[in-house]
Amino acid sequence: MTSQRIIAALSAPVLLLAAPHRSHPRATRPVAPGMRVVMLGTGTPNADPDRSGPAVAVIVNGETLIIDAGAGVVRRAALAARTDSIPELTPPHLSKLFLTHLHSDHTVALPDLIFSPWVLDRTAPIEIYGPPGTTRMVDLIEQAYSEDVDIRLHGGEPSNKTGWRAIARDEQPGVVYRDSNVTVTAFAVAHGKWPHAYGYIFQSRDRKIVLSGDTRPTDAVVNACDGCDLLLHEVYSATQFTKRSPEWQRYHAAYHTSSTELAAIATRARPKLLVLYHQLYWGDDDAGLVREVKAGYNGAVVAGRDLGVY
Repeated sequence: MTSQRIIAALSAPVLLLAAPHRSHPRATRPVAPGMRVVMLGTGTPNADPDRSGPAVAVIVNGETLIIDAGAGVVRRAALAARTDSIPELTPPHLSKLFLTHLHSDHTVALPDLIFSPWVLDRTAPIEIYGPPGTTRMVDLIEQAYSEDVDIRLHGGEPSNKTGWRAIARDEQPGVVYRDSNVTVTAFAVAHGKWPHAYGYIFQSRDRKIVLSGDTRPTDAVVNACDGCDLLLHEVYSATQFTKRSPEWQRYHAAYHTSSTELAAIATRARPKLLVLYHQLYWGDDDAGLVREVKAGYNGAVVAGRDLGVY
């Protein structure tokens, strides 16, 4: 963290409302031991009450790595901890975050993830890794919540004195994190006009998991996966796309990946399991998206749902 941010005693919890608890489908095959993936949010900017904003947890040997901070991430993690008995998703464990890019739907819960777990007994500073611009965004959030942090630290609340801090790092593509459990590698993807957007590879002793982030079709995902155990890839309905206005068609073609395009990517990438996430339906549903992908892809594919475990 920069010395300027350490000096500014800042921050406070913004608890974003998660979707009401309903029956959530789980993975369709047994989860491998070791590294697990929990879908905390598979939504988009559309206000779907059944899908929180984009956020994924990778859990390996008791360590929790969060990818993206979509709306509701802390409460969604708490729900997964309660309903699936995953203690690694309780607030004190939410201390490592990797951002794919800085679009608002992927970052709107950054204040929540920085400050709420602190109020709920996280003592470790949160570590935030992301593309250039991440440090500035975190600095500004800390400034915005500086009065709250000061009151919580010095106003009589029995708060710990360390868990509010955020250590933000602007990263370039390559290895951005490594410990005895997992190596995390960022790779550049093509997301419209964004100068820096990343996918991530999570490699442990037993599994290789690749997350596309937001991207139009790119060989970078194919190369990153290359037979990986699990590929999580964003997708929109190719059928419903044709009903969109020309302006929206131009936008989505530049920023995102259609079901037809994803089928071609997955065929080349050869994941053991393809999980659709950050789905854009426009009137279609999960079954329709899976059908569209499977029309051009013979491998295993499922549509991700909030709280799904893989």
